[in-house]
Amino acid sequence: MEEHFELSDREFEERLANCTIDPILFSHEAHLRLAWIHIRNYGIEKAIENICGQIQKFACFHGSKDKYNATVTVAAVRAVYHFMLKSHANTFQELVLEFPRLKNKFKDLLECHYSINIFLSEEAKNEYVEPDLQPFD
Repeated sequence: MEEHFELSDREFEERLANCTIDPILFSHEAHLRLAWIHIRNYGIEKAIENICGQIQKFACFHGSKDKYNATVTVAAVRAVYHFMLKSHANTFQELVLEFPRLKNKFKDLLECHYSINIFLSEEAKNEYVEPDLQPFD
């Protein structure tokens, strides 16, 4: 696991919300962990709302607003939720060990849902695009 685990879930959530976490710690795994924390604390719909706002704010604060991708952000939250529903994991680390493709094959996972490359699509960057191949249910 990565350095962001030196922070408790609460510290991690707070530091991201107030933009004080080092951007180097905000990796793909950290994005997934944030989804886990927010889904557990606020439910799926509020988690999506919170995370989209926080990541967009974080990217702008650190001069990287062009890196924010609405579709990837929402899709990541929905993917984490999908696997949480199938899992008996009590921690994020257990979830990733049970479903390693969340971390290691994330792009492949999204290709099962989208026929377009949502990482390169301007439309997908600016607003959430629903999956056209398979829903996240």
